Amino acid sequence: MAPVDPHSFTDSTHPPTTHISLTLYLDFSSSTIHASALFTLQNPHSGPFFLDTRSLSIHSIIDPQTKTPLPFSLSVNDPIKGSLLSVTLSNHASFLVTFTTSPSSSALQWLQPPQTFKKAQPFVYTQCQAIHARSVFPCQDTPAVRIRYSARLNIPEELSAVMAAKHVARRSPVDGDALFLPCGDNNSNSKFSWCARGRVVEEFVMEQPVPPYLFAFAVGELDNREVGPRTRVYAEAVPHVLDSAGREFAGSEDMIREGERLFGPYEWERFDLLVLPPSFPYGGMENPRMVFLTPTVIKGDATGAQVVAHELAHSWTGNLITNKTNEHFWLNEGFTTYAERRIVEAVQGEKRATLNIGIGWRGLNEEMERFKDNMEFTKLKTNQEGIDPDDVYSEVPYEKGFQFLWRIERQVGRPAFDEFLKKYIATFKFKSIDTETFIDFLKANIPGIENQIDLVLWTEGTGIPSDAYEPDSSAYKLIISLANESINGRMPREDEVADWHGQEWELYLDNLPKSFEVSQIQALDSRYKLSESKDYEVKVSFLKRAISCGCKAYYSEVEKTLKGVGRMKYLRPLYTALVKGGAKEDDKVFAKRIFSEARESYHPIAQGVVEAIFAKHL
Repeated sequence: MAPVDPHSFTDSTHPPTTHISLTLYLDFSSSTIHASALFTLQNPHSGPFFLDTRSLSIHSIIDPQTKTPLPFSLSVNDPIKGSLLSVTLSNHASFLVTFTTSPSSSALQWLQPPQTFKKAQPFVYTQCQAIHARSVFPCQDTPAVRIRYSARLNIPEELSAVMAAKHVARRSPVDGDALFLPCGDNNSNSKFSWCARGRVVEEFVMEQPVPPYLFAFAVGELDNREVGPRTRVYAEAVPHVLDSAGREFAGSEDMIREGERLFGPYEWERFDLLVLPPSFPYGGMENPRMVFLTPTVIKGDATGAQVVAHELAHSWTGNLITNKTNEHFWLNEGFTTYAERRIVEAVQGEKRATLNIGIGWRGLNEEMERFKDNMEFTKLKTNQEGIDPDDVYSEVPYEKGFQFLWRIERQVGRPAFDEFLKKYIATFKFKSIDTETFIDFLKANIPGIENQIDLVLWTEGTGIPSDAYEPDSSAYKLIISLANESINGRMPREDEVADWHGQEWELYLDNLPKSFEVSQIQALDSRYKLSESKDYEVKVSFLKRAISCGCKAYYSEVEKTLKGVGRMKYLRPLYTALVKGGAKEDDKVFAKRIFSEARESYHPIAQGVVEAIFAKHL
């Protein structure tokens, strides 16, 4: 066996999958999907062929031409990689797998009506990054293998589906859709009926090759608003959510055009946005054609569009050019953070982009503290053998990756670096690459760069290199100065914060001295009502500070926040502050109680993150 990825059973000697035709029957009553997947390989193959699975029940594998069974086996479960599905082929270039997902699928969150905005219909959505696609369908679940796919989703007729793919049709189901799935009420062994009344089929096709982690769909009672020629906002059919999202993301077309100016043509045709229920574990997920977003990015002042700028930037850096494995994740996120800030600078101004860099700088320094006992994960190019990528997810690939690219830009000048980026994207589009490939391309196109910047130190060294750069602007310096002055009890005056938005407050709160006291926290909140902020970046920064100084007056707001949202950016700092070394025993008990009561409202990925925090600190 010659693995291509420490997180996958995919064998480098086996042909890659080029296309998967999926047929999915969504059974909300059991929180499972009954499904088939028709695989097409690049070349015919004889002998064992390996696929990744997690918590899937494999019913059959057959030759689609002769309908004869093919031998297969499923290995014991690996806690990180799942189970190896090995099918024995004999000069086969295609085969058909029938299977059922588990209610505990790590990629799927099935929401009951009370867990949704409208509280009328159930909802389900996927989150496949980094290695969770294998819990939805068998696949070579590595970004090294890019696939095209088609999908037919059989769902209740009162619901609708969206997908990170081109919508083809919504129609009644027919027998031919089922691809050897049980169909018809006369099948006594069937747990479901493909052609049952009250069901519809939503059909999609993804014509460009994408890594499996970008496979995504959502099903619920959805509506939409058009906000631009290439963009619709989708959400549950709740007017205030859709209307607020429409206003927040009204500038999407301007950002797309700016991205095209900077990085080349937008290759995905549509840039639609789906606002998910509050349990979504990320700020956004860059699924091509259909970006998934947390409702917490709807802030009412258009600053939430910066998350959209990040996901848009992935359309070039991440979706178009992809890290070959998660050990090179910075190639996705460092580039995208750089590209996001260039878009924000062009659309919202240099001041906004600089504050963004400042918040990132603070976050990067905090990650150095987080990984002080395992500095491997402060590198850009990491060794993740035996490591679950969800356990080491951090801002390092984002912010250290950004700093690396920003360092190159300062060395060669922005015009030259812009030309380099366009050539880089045009050269490697629809490919998956590693750090070595990027470095070789960099040295070939900017001769002598290795003599001006220590490329090995930046990509393979630990910590923050000495030639990294804290932003230098008057707005940034003023906020840092005001935070430092609080050590003397000085609170910012109302005239000094009159034009502050969430970013300014977040930067201020995150830079307050550790000696900040309970009385100061309460005085600050009494004047500026930060604990009541509708901007969760501000609220969580404030609550984290309140926990650190033991201000119990705000613990009811901490509980409300931890039970109200599932975004890991908020769960991680609040739970960590409650249970980390030195925390009081009653804080730990408080954290455990909240998690036990809120756990089922979190996505499985977020559940695992909180459990890992408890395992480390309790």
